[in-house]
Amino acid sequence: MTDLLGWRSIFFVNVPIGITTILLILWKLKDEWAECKGDIFDLTGSIIYGLAVLAVMYGFSVIPELKGAALIAVGIIGMLIFALYEMLIPSPALDIALLTKNRTFAFSNLSALINYSATYAVTFLLSLYLQYTKGFTPEYAGFILVVQPVVQAMISPIAGQLSDRVEPRIVASAGMALTTIGLLLLVFLTEEISLWYLIFSLLLLGAGYGLFSSPNTNAIMSSVDKKFYGVASGMNGTMRLLGQMLSMGVAMMIFAIFIGPIEITPDYYPQFFLSLHYAFILFTIFCFIGIFASLVRGKASSINYPGIPAEGKKTAK
Repeated sequence: MTDLLGWRSIFFVNVPIGITTILLILWKLKDEWAECKGDIFDLTGSIIYGLAVLAVMYGFSVIPELKGAALIAVGIIGMLIFALYEMLIPSPALDIALLTKNRTFAFSNLSALINYSATYAVTFLLSLYLQYTKGFTPEYAGFILVVQPVVQAMISPIAGQLSDRVEPRIVASAGMALTTIGLLLLVFLTEEISLWYLIFSLLLLGAGYGLFSSPNTNAIMSSVDKKFYGVASGMNGTMRLLGQMLSMGVAMMIFAIFIGPIEITPDYYPQFFLSLHYAFILFTIFCFIGIFASLVRGKASSINYPGIPAEGKKTAK
């Protein structure tokens, strides 16, 4: 699509996908539960939260400008205000006890944040690498990069089923470890390196993503009572989006430091490879830390829901 219709076309393709999703929801999702009847919608908390997230996301988009750092600081302060406010009202948008008293929920979401922070910019960086240093067209570069999501799509369903029989933290942590190895291999990218080396790295990344994503989502949803399913799903989505923005923010900050606001030409390839080198080092470190965040989340069988006695409580599957 980039080759034939320009880069903006990749955004327009989401319009029919979104419309199809809405139609499927209206057509197929007939039955719902209402576990929160009587609760008042937390409009004030939602506004504080939304503005804080907006400040953080926009801040990362303009890093390394001073305005970006200031906006991120404002966003963090807004998050703290949101957390304090949520602890003071009877019907919060986010029950803070889910994070303070539910270890599985807290660390599973932290693992998701780390994973997306370490991996989302990889496709962007490798697309530049393949087009600039290998001279590939966007189409050919895309065919190479699609190896990763194809492998992920093949492994994710298997990993999801496996996490129903094996502790999700074990499966997800193994996926995080594979992802770490794949990122570590990318640290050593050079202009002369074999294309098969890159494809092997993408295979490892795809397998790691697949092993991590489904079991980690399983752990998040299984760690809360039915009443909190919407909150858990929303938190998981927020960790994904914040991680993606953080990942791109780190990549852009490194480019700004080593290359600056200029077009990447062959004269700047040494700086370009230096940027790739440091970006993949940071992402590898992120993911390595994520292995331990994933492992310390606790066993699914020992889940204790906030405000609900652990005795007789079964893990939701």
